[in-house]
Amino acid sequence: QVQLVESGGGLVQAGGSLRLSCIYSGRASFSTYAMGWFRQAPGKERDIVAAIIWSGSSTRYADSVKGRFTISRDNAKNTVYLQMNSLKPEDTAVYYCAAGIYYGSSVGESQYAYWGQGTQVTVSS
Repeated sequence: QVQLVESGGGLVQAGGSLRLSCIYSGRASFSTYAMGWFRQAPGKERDIVAAIIWSGSSTRYADSVKGRFTISRDNAKNTVYLQMNSLKPEDTAVYYCAAGIYYGSSVGESQYAYWGQGTQVTVSS
């Protein structure tokens, strides 16, 4: 049984920063999984924000967050992070972390097997 628990969301002014964390628990080693952060704004589809390979040596970002967000992981702590800087009102969404065994440009939402419950991020203008 895999469990993912996100934290770190909240209300922040435009231009501010937040760091999201997602703690993994499960029988398999955390380093077995590639990890992704997704977000879903009201009335919109859930979109990928960033992904990181099992070792942490490769990362991918949505164009909308490149240069502002950084995904990282600490396999010793079973945790993946999303550092979000220069936040904009359009970053407002529920943010989810997800775990899967695939990594790459063709990996979509459906290929992530496990999901957290989400954490709300609200950016005020």
